Amino acid sequence: MNSCLMKKSSIAGLPRRITAWLGSANSDVPVAPVRADAGGEGAHADSSYSIVVIGASLGGTRALTCLLSALPSHFPLPLAIVLHRAIDGDATLGRLLHSHSTLPVLEAEDKMPLAAGHAYLAPANYHLLVGDVEFSLSTEAPVGFARPSIDVLFESASAAHGSKTLGVLLTGASADGAWGAAKIRERGGTVVVQDPETAECPVMPQAAIAADAASSVLPLEAIPGILADLCQRKR
Repeated sequence: MNSCLMKKSSIAGLPRRITAWLGSANSDVPVAPVRADAGGEGAHADSSYSIVVIGASLGGTRALTCLLSALPSHFPLPLAIVLHRAIDGDATLGRLLHSHSTLPVLEAEDKMPLAAGHAYLAPANYHLLVGDVEFSLSTEAPVGFARPSIDVLFESASAAHGSKTLGVLLTGASADGAWGAAKIRERGGTVVVQDPETAECPVMPQAAIAADAASSVLPLEAIPGILADLCQRKR
């Protein structure tokens, strides 16, 4: 097992619950136009993608540390991260990830603008939603027993950014993220899933693969390189 890197729950009711927050979670939702980054420089305006969303659970701290430490310091897109955490949270998690990251790592706040080359971590016990140019936080009920929920993050990002959404699903012990990853694919985006054989816990990536939600399945150490390559591609 790569040194860097079961609870089962139904997500059948997820679209209805997310509809209450986003206006609609159906596949025929009109996709909002993609805008330049909040800093006004349009750093990723010509890229094939405008946002990277990442989900992880059991083993995710180590996996995220490896991923963030291997991204280039000039990475051109914002990254939004949901890692399943204890309700009382770990105040040091953001600092830990920041200390191993080539990019600034911030804990997301409500109405915080998206900025290229920054990583944003969902706060403990809050859902993190991605809009056109800013984040929203929600204390609505857990989805699939998780708050923050990867499905909520992925759904909101794909609703706002459509085919310019790039999702990454890493190690974890639940099916959270599989439905949201499928929505990203359905709306024309791309989903990179960690090879279950390299995951500390294979349940989460296996669920995404079983849902036919993976554009590609890669070992953890190969994911930073493919993200850098994809995000440099032009429309």
